[in-house]
Amino acid sequence: MAAIENAPDAAAALKTEPAVARAYTLTIWGIALGIMIQAVATVAWALAIGNTQLFKDGVDWVYDVALYGIAALVFGRDARAERLAAVAIGAVMAVAGFHSLYDLWDKIVRPRPIEIWTLGFAAASAIVIALLVIAALWRFRREANPVIKATWLSSRNDAISTTGFALVGLAARVAPVRWPEYLFDLFVAGLAFQATWAIWRSLRAGPEQVATG
Repeated sequence: MAAIENAPDAAAALKTEPAVARAYTLTIWGIALGIMIQAVATVAWALAIGNTQLFKDGVDWVYDVALYGIAALVFGRDARAERLAAVAIGAVMAVAGFHSLYDLWDKIVRPRPIEIWTLGFAAASAIVIALLVIAALWRFRREANPVIKATWLSSRNDAISTTGFALVGLAARVAPVRWPEYLFDLFVAGLAFQATWAIWRSLRAGPEQVATG
């Protein structure tokens, strides 16, 4: 009974101040727009020089645009909207996994030439964007709202993982043999599918089991 009586107080504690909510909304939309501009510029450059790998790297940014766009759309809405957003994010991650597997198959069937400058640009831009995103969300790191907390933790982890993935991916692609690059692609696809599975399990658990788990 006490837990039920205290529920409104807990909900009030999680409520975001209007000024913070407006700032977060503008920030998250700005992040999505900025990444979209980067993606369009990278794809345009790849098409201009006919670089398939750079084109793939540019298209990969679409998944980040989708994830931050979903966060922007669901922020401030009800639990049903958050569950629908979780389904959408899981679907995006699954598509990203299948995209990685298709790209791996395409690279095996049609080996691509290695161009260190364009691949270096892709790796460097991934690191810079990850650091810019974490800088933009830094002011919101102590907010209790679950959507804000999720995007902050995601950006923090991305800043670490993206740096490692970019450097490892670049090293794999320029290696004298191609199998390290293929293993890296399998690893990236596996991460995407693992995230989808984790989201699906949390949705099947339901709010009651999550609350008691």
